[in-house]
Amino acid sequence: MKVFLATYQSVMMLKGGPRTQVLETKAALEKLGVEVHLFDMWQTLKKGDCDIFHIFGSGIATYHFAREVAKLGIKLVVSPIFFSRHSSQYIKRVLWFDKTVLKKIRGVWTDYGFVSEMCKWVDAVLPNTKKEAELIELGLGVQREKIHVVPNGVNERFLNADPSLFVKTYGISNFILNVGHIGPGRKNVLRLVRALNLIDKPAVIIGRMEAGKELDAIRKEAGKKILLLDNILNDSDLLASAYAACDVFVLPSLFETPGIAALEAGLAGAKIVITKYGGTEEYFGDYAEYIEPTSVDSIAEGIRKAIARPKDARLRELIKDSYLWSKVGEATLEVYRKL
Repeated sequence: MKVFLATYQSVMMLKGGPRTQVLETKAALEKLGVEVHLFDMWQTLKKGDCDIFHIFGSGIATYHFAREVAKLGIKLVVSPIFFSRHSSQYIKRVLWFDKTVLKKIRGVWTDYGFVSEMCKWVDAVLPNTKKEAELIELGLGVQREKIHVVPNGVNERFLNADPSLFVKTYGISNFILNVGHIGPGRKNVLRLVRALNLIDKPAVIIGRMEAGKELDAIRKEAGKKILLLDNILNDSDLLASAYAACDVFVLPSLFETPGIAALEAGLAGAKIVITKYGGTEEYFGDYAEYIEPTSVDSIAEGIRKAIARPKDARLRELIKDSYLWSKVGEATLEVYRKL
């Protein structure tokens, strides 16, 4: 079986979860004997060049590309990486407005319209959570038969991460940690900083810094108490060491599906505090503290609760048994074979 994987063009610049998802899925499928290629946008694509074409991410950045692949008649799969805090009924109403009103106004589009059309063109849709699947089916109107929940994954190397490298490099241990992008509103780092300033415990925030007013405010309010580190690559030993060296890992985003960094931290042994939106409870069950991301007090209280309780090895076992990339590869391959 020959498979092409593709996503939006800026994925290597952004260095976020989708980059990890694509590269780790590729590695897992190759271990299962699949011939996998990262699609080169400069090559001419025609039917017969591959058995399956798999696109990660739905929206304006991949919309026209997906449309052209679908026109060729190649078996097409999309991992939408889609979530909304709005209800499925709200999404349906927006799509109705999109189809009945906006389509008559040239050049006006909605995000939901892009995602809905993409998911209807393809042969299989692979959401990361049941919550995401529900929005895709009931909100976007995609046939249930097309939808196959394939979870996000985590690399097994985080299971045996050594805390000493990070401790030696930065002289800090037993701290509160956040890993993600620093600056984008969805990642909610400014509220996190304000919550951390209410807690007497060292904290570290690691991520690609996105210039703007949000980042300026984060830097100002973090002061000298919170250590801000510009992007450490996912495959770095230093990142794995940071997970192992921390006490509590916090991901207070407005939503996550479910946040690869939280899985990595959990596998390394950290206690988890995470947003309650995006299907996170499907992954972490009773082994995490769930917070309301729009409330600084809720974030701070979640962190305090996590600090007060001991680490629980059952979370590591849950992640190891259910969410390693090898499991993700098997589930993905099963969908490919059905097609």
